[in-house]
Amino acid sequence: MRINKLLVTVAMLSFVTSASAEIAKGTVKIGVLTDMSGPYADNVGAGSVLAAKMAVEDFGGKVAGMPIEVISADHQNKADIGLALARKWYDTEGVDAITEVVASGVALAVQQLSREKDKVFLATGPGTPDLTGKACSPNGVHWAYDNYALANVATAPLVQKGLNIWYFLTADYSFGHALEAEASKVVTANGGTVVGSSRHPLNTSDFSSFLLQAQASKAQVVGLANAGSDMMNALKQANEFGLTSGGQSIAALLVNLPDIHALGLQSAKGLIFADSFYWDADDKTRAWSKRFMERFNGKAPGSLQAAVYGAVTHYLKAIKADKTVSGAAIVQQMKKMPINDFYTTNASIREDGRVIRDMYLLQVKDPKESKHPWDYYKILDTVPGDKAFRPLKDGNCPLVSAAK
Repeated sequence: MRINKLLVTVAMLSFVTSASAEIAKGTVKIGVLTDMSGPYADNVGAGSVLAAKMAVEDFGGKVAGMPIEVISADHQNKADIGLALARKWYDTEGVDAITEVVASGVALAVQQLSREKDKVFLATGPGTPDLTGKACSPNGVHWAYDNYALANVATAPLVQKGLNIWYFLTADYSFGHALEAEASKVVTANGGTVVGSSRHPLNTSDFSSFLLQAQASKAQVVGLANAGSDMMNALKQANEFGLTSGGQSIAALLVNLPDIHALGLQSAKGLIFADSFYWDADDKTRAWSKRFMERFNGKAPGSLQAAVYGAVTHYLKAIKADKTVSGAAIVQQMKKMPINDFYTTNASIREDGRVIRDMYLLQVKDPKESKHPWDYYKILDTVPGDKAFRPLKDGNCPLVSAAK
């Protein structure tokens, strides 16, 4: 019996020594899998790659004695392409963690693969709440926002103001479906009614038929359950079709700062929406954002780009604390540590992988209110994370204990 115990002890020590040696000579490699050329490229894309590199630089370029490398690729918003790239990164290129992945369908596939390979998935761009619901993973963290929080923070105030008859114009894939579903729940929970919806393909240029249906619905509010260039094109064409002049209101459920820059304040003024970050919110956000702008042709960061910096930084802190790159172990360490940076204060990662942070209710300024470049938003309200995000008990995440 003593001999067996001795052999087990020796084996364990040998394993630990071998693992430590492997870590000491290895490289921590982070892959930014993003939209570099499609409808979300301005909101993530090259800005997200820069944010990841800034996080690595600010960390000193090494963690636990290992150099840190950032690589990137374009998933083209296609699940098969994104999954193939992720598999290649994990199997042949030594990638330890993947971040960003703005498309929800791609993100769900990458989260499952990351679990199978015991890697880390830092989801900063996708909106689907399934990442911390039925598809939750011990290897995944959902960082910036999700469709539940966007709908919860932005939709309820409009319904409570009396704008309670809604019609949705929805991107026809998992992200749009989830955003419409969450917003519809908020509308009905607050006494409103959803009278219909139209679903459009990703990257649509002509919204005329969909907008005619929305106009004919006589809804008080047309909710845009889409994002990026789809949201901008729909909003521009809605104005051209006279929806707003005819008395209907437009609610954009997912807005990013580069969208407003592209639209211009005259076209976007008055829009009310939710987000997790605004570059000009306080001294800390301004200080980091100015560094970003100096390296990104003067463009201010949107929330999804800032989120990459925060997620990568917290991931590296966990490696430093745990001295391992094992995916599930690192995510567990991340959950033990509070999140504090320019973007997030005293936040935490919940058992289901959801980062619980404050969300902002924002409104786009009138051009006359804007005092300097990229001065686009007014912060109407700050909603605490425990009020903004879906309650843990309602997510149906298999990781959550039955007692909760």
